[in-house]
Amino acid sequence: MLCAQNSSSTAILDLATLKDSVAATDFAMLFIDSNKIANLDNLSTQNFVPLQSYDKRRRLPIPLITKPIYLHIHIVNGSDNLDSLYFYPGFIFSEVIIYKKNVANQLERLSVWGANTGYTGFQLQPREEAELYFKLTACKTDAVGIVPQFISKKYLSNYVALRQNKNASIRMVGFVLSGILLMMFFFTAANYLNSRKKDFLFYCLYSLCIFLLIYLYAQFHNLPSIYNAVFRSYFDFFLLLVGTIFYVAFTRSFLESKTTYPVLDKIFKAELYFLFFILFTYTYLHFFTDIFWLENIIENAMKFIALAIGVVYVAFAFLQKKRIINYIAIGAAALIAFSSISLSLIWLNINDLSIYSSSLFYYDIGLVLSLICYLLGLTYKNREELIQRTKREESLKMDAKKLEFENQLAVIKAQQEERNRISADMHDDLGAGMTSIRLYSELAKSRVKDLDIPEIDKISFSANELLNKMNAIIWSMSSANDSLENMIAYIRSYAYEYFDNTGIQCTIQLPEQIPHALVNGTIRRNLFLVVKEALNNILKHAGATEVGITLTAKDKLLVLTIQDNGKGIDFNNLRQFSNGLKNMQKRMDDVDILFKIENNHGTLITLIREIKS
Repeated sequence: MLCAQNSSSTAILDLATLKDSVAATDFAMLFIDSNKIANLDNLSTQNFVPLQSYDKRRRLPIPLITKPIYLHIHIVNGSDNLDSLYFYPGFIFSEVIIYKKNVANQLERLSVWGANTGYTGFQLQPREEAELYFKLTACKTDAVGIVPQFISKKYLSNYVALRQNKNASIRMVGFVLSGILLMMFFFTAANYLNSRKKDFLFYCLYSLCIFLLIYLYAQFHNLPSIYNAVFRSYFDFFLLLVGTIFYVAFTRSFLESKTTYPVLDKIFKAELYFLFFILFTYTYLHFFTDIFWLENIIENAMKFIALAIGVVYVAFAFLQKKRIINYIAIGAAALIAFSSISLSLIWLNINDLSIYSSSLFYYDIGLVLSLICYLLGLTYKNREELIQRTKREESLKMDAKKLEFENQLAVIKAQQEERNRISADMHDDLGAGMTSIRLYSELAKSRVKDLDIPEIDKISFSANELLNKMNAIIWSMSSANDSLENMIAYIRSYAYEYFDNTGIQCTIQLPEQIPHALVNGTIRRNLFLVVKEALNNILKHAGATEVGITLTAKDKLLVLTIQDNGKGIDFNNLRQFSNGLKNMQKRMDDVDILFKIENNHGTLITLIREIKS
């Protein structure tokens, strides 16, 4: 493949012997124009040295990154056919220009293709011998290596595939981790759209930056294209810096430092101002100057600053000892640990021969673990806020219900006071008037006792009946009587008095202890009227000699029965009782009391209601 030396002590590559690829290190001459004095007229006279003798060719020193780099190579097409080949300068260069010395010993630019892919293609005529000069523009990164290769046209696709598959596990891990980050991004983006919380917005943007960083590292791994050159020279640090800005903003919002930790909030603000200053300074240096050494210092310093920020968070969490801060601290600790491993591998200049010796692998793992911890913290905080918000809403509901209940009590109290006032007025005014009418009617009867005046008896009877009804109304309206004991005592007194001197024996059986229960005026009035109607029917229609009233309380049910030993009811002929029975049924339905009437050695009426204390 290599043939004899020429007059300039440069080996010559014969394309006729090139089957796949060959390293050009053995026959390339190197010149780095550190003073930028070379041009097309004097380039061939510059002091080129054998590339093989340059011990820093695999990692170019920082001060030389932005200097023009030239390679001088002799090449010949020993076949009778037009031949094409590709030139790969090394990793990673943003531009490759090829010059060929013509017959007049002048340099002219050679027509090339595929330069954007990192593999620059060119042709040589049959039997043509060419003296080529390659001008290389290095990417602004500290990982530039001059490792030139010539690849045959037929072998290029295999060569590219081999480079891509080199350490494929690193790319695979990168894609997996970036997939996890992408899911985190969509999760937090959905939460932000739902809640509009700044925590989710800043975390979402931070995870997006880290996703792009890890994904593009995996996508461009070992690819020398112009896109990788742009990414490695500027965009990777830009994403890291912008992501750190969103990270600080997220931490500030997550901890609510403005109100909770004022001193820490001032530190966060200072960090943000500093990070923006670094971003603008780095951008200006990259695009408008060739001071790459300062760019490199800023980039490396930023790594230590990020570690320092993490250390501050861990120390702060240790002092505070709060669960919500622990998530930030654990995430920062994971990032510190794996970043330290990554930096150690870089300082020791350990090549990434496997995934476990790759600095990028450990750095990616640290970033993803920290983001997972932050997401867990964000979820925990959101859950706690949801619980607190639910408690506040429940408390407001309870307060509203309490207020509504108090208003209802106030209305009931006002109604009861009005009932009491009306019953008092009825007792004092109407009661006194009706008593006077009854007394005057009795007095009139005594004066005209020799005369038969039935109207006077009717007036006396009506006045007495009206007075009893009024007393029942007053009893039902008074709130002082709203108890089961009072209602039973009133019915008992009324029943004994009603059957007095009627020839019907009335017995009343009550439990030893009457349950304590509130019975409002409506229930008492309806129940009393039903009992009154039942007793009236027994007296007028049953033909009974005995009647028994029994009250039992069992299993929270109150049962009142009225049993007589009369002739019972003919359910097929209820004309004389029909309206009364219908009214009794309706009154009990209105107050949710079960009403039953049946023949059982006479007539049995049963009233059942649930006891409510």
